[in-house]
Amino acid sequence: IAAPPGRDRVDMVNMHWSFSRNHLARHFGLKQVGWINDFESNGYSLPHLSNSDCHQLRPAVGAITAADSGRLAVLGPGTGLGGATVEGGANGHLVRACEPGHMGLSPANDEELALFRALLPRHEDIYAELLVSGPGLLRLYEALAQLRGLRLDARTPAEVSARAIAGNDALCSDALKTFCALLGSVCGDFVLATGSYGGLYLAGGVVPGMIPFLERSPFLQRFTAKGAMRKTLDEIPVYVITAPYPGLIGAAHAPLA
Repeated sequence: IAAPPGRDRVDMVNMHWSFSRNHLARHFGLKQVGWINDFESNGYSLPHLSNSDCHQLRPAVGAITAADSGRLAVLGPGTGLGGATVEGGANGHLVRACEPGHMGLSPANDEELALFRALLPRHEDIYAELLVSGPGLLRLYEALAQLRGLRLDARTPAEVSARAIAGNDALCSDALKTFCALLGSVCGDFVLATGSYGGLYLAGGVVPGMIPFLERSPFLQRFTAKGAMRKTLDEIPVYVITAPYPGLIGAAHAPLA
């Protein structure tokens, strides 16, 4: 479930849906009902993915390895922007769900600054998943069109992405390029904030369908553009999870307690 930690009642962040675990248990005659965060389940999948389940964007460089750091990060955009950390231990892997989608977001160039200025009157603040998510891609596209005085030809995030990947719509391509740049910035912040120096895994419903575009984009440059920590981030391997349902794989291996 794409929701922060809670007790009995589970409230989805990006959907108008909530439920009571106790009510479900009573309704179906179960002793108890548990739930797991969607990126927590992606995290539990990592030890069980094969090489063919991941696409390597960048190999490890230097001495930093997963064993050295003891921690991996998994993050990705979909309807929102989720994340988790993964650590190995004597009793198996420990996964902690996080909410990187609600971290702050900063512009890194003049056009991004103009985009933020255009968006601020309509939003209380500019946080990560406002722009780095499926709906966020459409917001970027619409804001770019407004800044450039261009008409809107795409109406959904999928249309923006498809036109950008096909290379036949400059506005869509620029929107997706900006999306990739902001995703790189968010990923660098998340890795530094959590100390996940063993590797970054990208998951979610958006990134696996745009890998060639992502590789040509500023994603990796922005991932490492963190001042004195650039060299450290330059050494971290980066992967895209391409397995169709990593969350189900992880949920199957998550501890029941």
